[in-house]
Amino acid sequence: MKKIIPSHRPLILITNDDGIQAKGLRELADFLTPLGDIVVVAPDGPRSGQSSAITVTTPLRMKVVEEREGFHLIRTNGTPTDCIKLSMNILLDKAPDLIVSGINHGSNAGVSVVYSGTMGAVFEGVLLGIPSIGFSLCNHSANAHFGHCRQMVFDICQRALAAPSWPKGVGLNINFPDSPLNGIKICRAAQGYWTEEYDCRIDPHGQEYFWLTGKFKNNEPDADDTDEYWLDRGFATIVPCSADNSVRNRNEEFASLLNI
Repeated sequence: MKKIIPSHRPLILITNDDGIQAKGLRELADFLTPLGDIVVVAPDGPRSGQSSAITVTTPLRMKVVEEREGFHLIRTNGTPTDCIKLSMNILLDKAPDLIVSGINHGSNAGVSVVYSGTMGAVFEGVLLGIPSIGFSLCNHSANAHFGHCRQMVFDICQRALAAPSWPKGVGLNINFPDSPLNGIKICRAAQGYWTEEYDCRIDPHGQEYFWLTGKFKNNEPDADDTDEYWLDRGFATIVPCSADNSVRNRNEEFASLLNI
């Protein structure tokens, strides 16, 4: 596949984990088209819950779906993280000025960031030193309405492109409520966990199978500095995130615990 050679405009790389057919992906590309050249590299189907997974046992393929001046739409059989890696190593003539993932159909607030393919792509961008942002909407519907997100998505990305520098090793996890916005808050991720439950079902051949269900349990519903708190009150939330999972300032505690 030939390299994409951008113009003098900023280069924005877009991906998602809902797949190339997702409305949120198309809307995001439309929102950002005025800001620069757009390259969309997205999975050929849903890849939700894949986190930072990469494909290592299956050949990866890419196919150009649409191509015009300043816009390229490409699908692949890989994961969101594969999309970033393929773009950087195969497709792009230069590193993008901004990586944007989404707009995800469904929240990625709280601990969902651990599982999110949307944010997996952001973390890959962060590891490469590229300003990276993930956008999600608290609505799982395939026909969700994204119009109330447009201006804020545009403004944030425009400011990211204009910033003289970007904090090293940090990406942004931005979530929108499924309602008119009351504002925006920079906050931390709510602490909690998913109560995984599995429906036991029987297939047409009489064999058991299991379907993941469950819901998020917020351990601190009254904490007024978390994303879940402000989303419930109609605010968009920004949570700075790092791909570095090191827990600092606990070395002595674990040295004592493990007698090391």
